[in-house]
Amino acid sequence: MAAHDPVPVEEIDYDYEGLPPNISLPANLAAGAFAGIAVSLHASRIGDLWEHTVMYPFDAIKTRMQVLNPSPSAVYTGISNAARQISSTEGILSLWRGISSVVIGAGPAHAVYFATYEAVKQAMGGNKDNEHHPLAAATSGACATIASDALMNPFDVIKQRMQVHGSVYPNITHCAKSVFRNEGFRAFYVSYPTTLCMTVPFTAIQFTAYESLSKVLNPSKKYDPATHIAAGGLAGAFAAGLTTPLDVIKTLLQTRGTARDLEIRKAKGLWEAAKIIKRRDGAGGFFRGLRPRIITTMPSTAICWASYEMAKAYFIRHADDV
Repeated sequence: MAAHDPVPVEEIDYDYEGLPPNISLPANLAAGAFAGIAVSLHASRIGDLWEHTVMYPFDAIKTRMQVLNPSPSAVYTGISNAARQISSTEGILSLWRGISSVVIGAGPAHAVYFATYEAVKQAMGGNKDNEHHPLAAATSGACATIASDALMNPFDVIKQRMQVHGSVYPNITHCAKSVFRNEGFRAFYVSYPTTLCMTVPFTAIQFTAYESLSKVLNPSKKYDPATHIAAGGLAGAFAAGLTTPLDVIKTLLQTRGTARDLEIRKAKGLWEAAKIIKRRDGAGGFFRGLRPRIITTMPSTAICWASYEMAKAYFIRHADDV
C-alpha cells in the first residue's frame, strides 16, 4: 500500500432501537432526562405543546365528568356540552384552572420517568441482539411509572382539586396549603396506590404496544418522527381505554375533600371507592370520561415518545463524543 493511500475505516452500524454499546449508563440516563426536559420546556411555551395547552381542557372535562354525585349545575351530557356549559357559566379560562401545577411537576417527573426506563431496560438486556424484548419493555415502563408517580402525585391532586366545579382555590399555592392544613399530608398520597394500580398497567401496556407498533410501522428502525408519533399516539389511546375504570376511582379519591357527600369524603382506598361507584352508577360508572381521557392521552404520549426518540437519535449521532 502506498504511503499516501488512505487507511480504510470500518464503519460501525449502530442499532437505532438501542443506544450504542460504547454509551455509558450515565448517558443512558441522560437520554431519558433529556427527553423529559424537552417535553417540559415545550410545555411552558403557550401553543408549543398540545399536552399542556390545547389538550388541557379535555382533561378538565374528563375530571368533571368522573366526579360522582356532582351538583345539578355540573352534570354534562358530553364533551361539547361540558365545554359550552363551563365556558358560558364560569368563563373559558376556567378550563385551564390548575395547569400551572402540571407544568411545574411535568419536567422533573418526565426526566425521572425516562431515565428510569432506560436504566431498567438496559439492565434487563432490552437493548441487546437487535430483538424485540416485550418483557423488558413492560418491566421498564412499570418501574419508570412507580418512580415518576411518587413525584407527580401531589401535583395531580392539586390539579384536580382546582379543576372540579365550585373550586374555591385562587392558585396552586393556596390549594396546596389548604389541603395540607385541612386534610394532612396523607391527602396528597391517598390515591397513590390506586394511581399505581392504574399507571403501572397503563405504562406496561403503552410501552409494549409502542414497541410492537414500532416494529410494524418502522421495520428499518431508523429515526422517523412520523412513525414515532403514530405509534406513541395509538399506544397511548389503547392503554388509556383499558385503564379508565381505575382513573375514575383515582379521581374520586383525589377530589373527595371537595365532595358534599359524607360517604365519598370518607372513602379511604381503591376498593371502598370502587364499591361506591358500582353501587351508585353500576358498571357504566367506571367508564365516565372515557372519550376525553383518550383524546387527552393520544397527543400526550405521541409527543412524549417523539421527544424521547429525538433524544436517543441525538446521543447516537454524538456517540463518539460521549
